[in-house]
Amino acid sequence: MKKVSAAAPPDPLMQASAIPCGAGLGLRRGMFKALRDHPSALERIDFFEVAPENWIGIGGRLGKAFRAYSEQKPVLAHGLSLSLGGPGKLDTEFLAQVRDFLREHQIALYSEHLSWCADDSHLYDLLPIPFTSDAVRHVAARIRQTQDIIGARIAIENASFYTPLASEMGELEFFLSVVREADCDVLLDVNNVYVNSINHRYDPRQFIDAVPPSRVRYMHIAGHYVEAPDLIVDTHGAAVVDPVFELLEYARQKLGVKPVLLERDFNLPPLGELLDELGRVRAYAGL
Repeated sequence: MKKVSAAAPPDPLMQASAIPCGAGLGLRRGMFKALRDHPSALERIDFFEVAPENWIGIGGRLGKAFRAYSEQKPVLAHGLSLSLGGPGKLDTEFLAQVRDFLREHQIALYSEHLSWCADDSHLYDLLPIPFTSDAVRHVAARIRQTQDIIGARIAIENASFYTPLASEMGELEFFLSVVREADCDVLLDVNNVYVNSINHRYDPRQFIDAVPPSRVRYMHIAGHYVEAPDLIVDTHGAAVVDPVFELLEYARQKLGVKPVLLERDFNLPPLGELLDELGRVRAYAGL
């Protein structure tokens, strides 16, 4: 495997300057009809985000529709199944497909969750990683291997979790240790910071204060489900609540203006409502 050196010329598709500015939406197949019926809506969307697993190898009508959007708007790739924290061998064949997908669609950034989801087979859930020094070294090595194959830095997303596992350190120390050890970038999920702060009783602003601004490529914001006053679940199936918008505003003040992606995976409202919510994202993020 050829290792990418610091002196290698940058891939023009993967430079930091290529990250789109503004506010974006996760592109879901359920949106296609509304976007087709209201083409002016694209003027209110600065970029799209897609899971490469959902589009690699897809042709026909859906493939043509995806390409039409990727040719009109910048696209970022946010993975679901790489299992960076998992015990099994890293899927290098899949990563080669991701690399080709990024270049085919001129995608400037690939990101993944700081979690695991597979061993001998996929478990279809994003599971927590033990917050240990051994896990830091394990995950960081897998991120570096991923970056060697992709040919550029990736960004890792802070994950929501509901119970700590064999922890030697806190969530924040673990997250920052992986970022330093792997020399990777950050996709800061503001809703996940809020969810974890409620469930694990910490100040979400202290988490944001500690994140290096230069590492943050863009941010996520989403809705969640309130199970109880001290238990909320990251669902991406509801509107963003005011405390999360306020935390986004705080993140902008501490980290600077960054692109922000509004996640909505199901219970999709009418497109007009989604675009109005994207307008609130712009306002709180200073975009």
